[in-house]
Amino acid sequence: MAAFRTRHLCSLAAVLVLTVTAPTAVATAATATTDAAALREVLLVANNWDGTADVIKSTGDYAKIGRINVIPDKDQRMAEINADPIRWIAFMTIRNSVGEGHDQFVDDMYSTPDGTSVVISRPSFADVVSIDVATGAVNWRFPVSGYRSDHMAVSPDGKRVAVSASTSNTVHVLDIDTGRQLGSYATGDKPHENIFTKDGKYLWTMSIGEVNTALDAPWLDWTKGDRRITVVDATTYRPVKTIDMRQRLDAIGLSDHSDAVRPAVFSPDESKLYFQVSFFNGFFEYDIATDRITRTRTLPENPATSDDRTTFVNDSRHHGLSMRPDGSKLCVAGTMDDYATVVDRATLQEGPLVPVSKPYWATVSGDGKDCVVSESGSDQVTAIDFATGRKVVSVPVGDHPQRVRLGHVAADWTSPAG
Repeated sequence: MAAFRTRHLCSLAAVLVLTVTAPTAVATAATATTDAAALREVLLVANNWDGTADVIKSTGDYAKIGRINVIPDKDQRMAEINADPIRWIAFMTIRNSVGEGHDQFVDDMYSTPDGTSVVISRPSFADVVSIDVATGAVNWRFPVSGYRSDHMAVSPDGKRVAVSASTSNTVHVLDIDTGRQLGSYATGDKPHENIFTKDGKYLWTMSIGEVNTALDAPWLDWTKGDRRITVVDATTYRPVKTIDMRQRLDAIGLSDHSDAVRPAVFSPDESKLYFQVSFFNGFFEYDIATDRITRTRTLPENPATSDDRTTFVNDSRHHGLSMRPDGSKLCVAGTMDDYATVVDRATLQEGPLVPVSKPYWATVSGDGKDCVVSESGSDQVTAIDFATGRKVVSVPVGDHPQRVRLGHVAADWTSPAG
């Protein structure tokens, strides 16, 4: 009888627990569904010389949704720079070298997973900031080591952002919500592109060396510095591998090619890395398992483009590379040659050369159907159909668009007041 009462009480308790917790679980699931539904996928366009970010549709007609001022604290930052002679010299050096006579107010940007903020690297201010997209206010600011911030990458779970501090040869990894530094690591000279592997376990950083000198002849390549790929454990931030493409290029008879790896993209299974290098109108395929360059593709030259390397913007003849999600096509931004083209990955044969003005980045639309390139020479972004290689549409944006990233904002988001 006592055993029966015990079982009865236990059963009653279980029923009560289910009665209390089941609605909570349902509510949690419903809230998650509502939160997901309340977000809108967008493309974020970083207008470097403008100090703005345009928010446009991620598919279809890519119409403009709104704009964010990414330098709301400009007066404060400039007061600090003007009060520090060393920082002022660094600021002016950026303007008159890599900035081509302009200040670099936004290089790279990502949204937070909840769509409430955008995180931005600002080269001229040597920092990373988080900006509330509803109010336009700065949430947090992280000054990088040295005097210039550059490319970024966000971990697959959206919780960490890595930023290259180009003048200190360092990558900082920050908590995306708080800006707190989680770790950092040393790289080669002038770290540039950063890529997390899709499992979030590793972080690849490409160092491009010195790109602001006129010592651009192949025989002067040694003056460009220590250029290498640094692969680190994304938990400990300790290096697990260093890849020097100089040795790999020499092995295939291309000792006159630069080993400064610029934009790069993994194949879907991450067995191959496709990458561009300084001064080269083309790209390479690198097999990670065998540690060798397996294919080289030289793309057409624009007859109107000078072969004088000193005229190439920051040593980059072609700068921008993306891949169709199924891995079948690559999209290449032919920066100095004023075109973009879709390349069949199996044959490496390019499609139509789509005329665009100094394209400086290539990304993929939200539905994976188009390649979207930023035209820094004409202040617009252009979508190109992966299937046909033909232009879909061009959309005006701000002054000198560079990085274009997929992100999220609230479904009913509009530009912050002011």
